[in-house]
Amino acid sequence: MQSLLAFLIFLSHLLPFSCSQNYYNFNQQKNYEGSSNLVDLKYHMGPVLASPINLYIIWYGHWNPNHQSTIRDFIYSVSSPAPFPSVADWWRTLRRYSDQTGANVTAELKLSGEFHDRRYSHGGTLTRLSIQSIIKNAVTASRFHRSLPLNYRTGLYLVLTSRDVQMEEFCRAICGFHYFTFPSIVGVTMPYAWIGYSGKQCPGMCAFPFAFPGGNQPAPATAGVVGPPNGDVGTDGMISVIAHELAEVSSNPLINAWYAGEDPTAPTEIADLCLGLYGSGGGGGYMGAVGKDSYGNGYNLNGVKGRKYLVQWVWDPVRRRCFGPNALD
Repeated sequence: MQSLLAFLIFLSHLLPFSCSQNYYNFNQQKNYEGSSNLVDLKYHMGPVLASPINLYIIWYGHWNPNHQSTIRDFIYSVSSPAPFPSVADWWRTLRRYSDQTGANVTAELKLSGEFHDRRYSHGGTLTRLSIQSIIKNAVTASRFHRSLPLNYRTGLYLVLTSRDVQMEEFCRAICGFHYFTFPSIVGVTMPYAWIGYSGKQCPGMCAFPFAFPGGNQPAPATAGVVGPPNGDVGTDGMISVIAHELAEVSSNPLINAWYAGEDPTAPTEIADLCLGLYGSGGGGGYMGAVGKDSYGNGYNLNGVKGRKYLVQWVWDPVRRRCFGPNALD
C-alpha cells in the first residue's frame, strides 16, 4: 500500500527530518535499486490475480474529461503493445509472482466498465470504509445510472476521487490503498483500490517527482522535479499511484499472498519496496535515470496512442531487486 511514511523516509536526503537507521542503511546501499540481503519478501499461501482481470472504474466527484482519458489510456496500455519500454513491459515483472497452484499474475487487464458518481453519493469527506459503500452504490444503482456488475470472480474495482474530495489520512499517511470488500457491506469479497487526485491538495507528497515536497518553496536544482508527460501534475502523479496499487492488489489481493514483514495489517508489499525509484541508479532522494520528451518532461514508459508515463519500479522476485523495463543493466 502507498505509504507516505515510507515516501517521507525516501525523501530524507531532500528535507530536514530524521528516519530510522534500518531504512537509512537501505537507501545507502551501493545498489540503489534495492538490496536483496535486506528484503525478506515472503509468500503467505494466498491467491494472486491469475484470471484475466475485469477492471471497473468508479469516478467519484467531478472530473476533467482530459484527465480521465489519460488514466484510461494507461489502463489500456497494460495489455496493449507500445514501443519499448512500455507499460506492458513493466507489467511483465508482476507476472513473475505466482500462487501455491503455480498460477502467475495474469497478463490480461481489461477496462470493463465505468460508473460516474457525480452526485458524491457519500459526501465530500470520506473514510476508508466508505469506499466500500461507494462500490456498493455503483453495483446497485438503478438502470438509469448504468450500474456496474457485481463481479466477484474476476472483478477489480478502482475508486478514483476528484480534486475536491477529502479522504481520511490522505496527504498525511496515504496516497492510495487497496483492500477487499466485506460481505456485510457489498455482499461479496472482492479486491478494490482507492486513489485520490492530489494535484490540488498535496502534489508535493503524492505527485512527486512532478512537484516538490517543500510546500510553496521553490524546488532546488537537486530536487529531481520533472514536468508531467501528460500535462497535469495531479493526473500524472495519480497514474504512478494507480500503478503502485495495481501491482500490489494483483500480487496480494486478500492481504495473504506476497508481502514482507510479519504483520498482515501493515504489510510491506512489492511496490512499497521500490517507492520513489523510476530508473537505474535511483535511491537516496534520486529517482534514477529516466527519459525526457521533446518538452523536457520526464517519463520511463510508453503507452498506447503515443502516451508517455512515469511509473515507479516494483520488486522483481527473480532479480531480487527493484526493476523496470527502462533499466540500463
